[in-house]
Amino acid sequence: MKNLVSVLAIVFACTFNNSIIAAPSVSDQSSGIKNSCSQRWEKLGSRKVNYRLDRDEIYVTAREGHFTKLKLQANKGGINLHKVVVHFANGTTQTVRVNQSIPAGGMSKALDLNGNRRVISKVVFYYDTKNFSSKKANVTLFGRH
Repeated sequence: MKNLVSVLAIVFACTFNNSIIAAPSVSDQSSGIKNSCSQRWEKLGSRKVNYRLDRDEIYVTAREGHFTKLKLQANKGGINLHKVVVHFANGTTQTVRVNQSIPAGGMSKALDLNGNRRVISKVVFYYDTKNFSSKKANVTLFGRH
């Protein structure tokens, strides 16, 4: 009964905001990101990162490359995320200073992208693994439409 009330509340909220989708609230167990009526996060790629101060690139190969926000998730190990440089298909870039420690299993704050839903070709992230365990982290990039 409690679940039914929760589902009805979500359906009402989505209807009220004129933003209904097929599933009112679905939790993606593999990514740890919850999809709701106002958010649709899509996995864009992942990289296994090194132990030191470094940079890595994730090429975005999603068919629909128009995104308004990005998030990075660290698994198996943590990272200190310094900045993210987003490269767009039109040749422009956007640098976002993050300066956030992301523990194993944690996620960065949502990074807002400037402009009007430009197509992303790749994302370069600068990080170090100082003060974290000796396990190499897997960093996964998510984008929000």
